[in-house]
Amino acid sequence: MFAVAITLLVLNITVPPPPSPHLGHALGQRWPEYLAYVTSFITIGIIWINHHVMISRLARADHSILILNLVLLLTVAVIPFGTSLMATYLKQGQGDKLAAGVYSGIFLAMGLAFAALQHQIMLHRAHLLKVQLSLERRRKILARMRTGLPPYAIATGIAAVSAYASVAICAALAAFYALPIASSPDAMAD
Repeated sequence: MFAVAITLLVLNITVPPPPSPHLGHALGQRWPEYLAYVTSFITIGIIWINHHVMISRLARADHSILILNLVLLLTVAVIPFGTSLMATYLKQGQGDKLAAGVYSGIFLAMGLAFAALQHQIMLHRAHLLKVQLSLERRRKILARMRTGLPPYAIATGIAAVSAYASVAICAALAAFYALPIASSPDAMAD
């Protein structure tokens, strides 16, 4: 599922129609597509890594975990739509704030779905873990995972004022979570 969502992102990057006397300029004009692609690609990739770490902790899953996982996958599957919407409207001067709000709102929904699944596993289904973790360690894992939620909420809210600020926050979060200290499986295991 994650690989499909990542693959769909590239379909949003368009080629300038020929003949283009200033191909370099035409490619440069498409910078929102590139920004959206990179931001969404990194975000989905990090979620994929973290999802793998989260699910690998389980000896088995129950119905509640499977349903919450399905909700998470639903939010990931809609990221390519939000990416295309934002890339299309960011420079239009009309509809850009709503597009940025939808884009960051999708990331917020994905973060909330991930948090709900992680919360279910760590607090309500800890008996399903392969290796039992102390309550303190499970709470630390949850606290680290929740750090992206407030910035996504801010990005969603600020979109009403500035589409560029909203997208910048999403891009900054993607860059932050791409750092080894923020997203490595070893860091997630603490």
